[in-house]
Amino acid sequence: MASESPSAARKVVVHLRATGDAPILKQAKFKIAGTDKFIKVIDFLCRQLHRETLFVYVNSAFSPNPDELVIDLYNMIIQLKLYFCYGGSARDVRKRCILKNDT
Repeated sequence: MASESPSAARKVVVHLRATGDAPILKQAKFKIAGTDKFIKVIDFLCRQLHRETLFVYVNSAFSPNPDELVIDLYNMIIQLKLYFCYGGSARDVRKRCILKNDT
């Protein structure tokens, strides 16, 4: 049996935020093994909130496959680059943001 990589064996801190009509958890920050699949997070939330189904998104951006490893999601998120553009005119901001992000 192959040994687990050190990054996969480590714990990942997960922050859970309620949106819409979902109730807020008393404890919203947890540690989960990187080798656990995303479905474990979904199942945990369903049990805590007494719901059969939930929509769960990463950073309000996408809903991963339930079979994704938590460590893979963590590694993908920390490597993303976010660009926040602002200004007085929406047209100028879009134009400058597109040019800046392409470089």
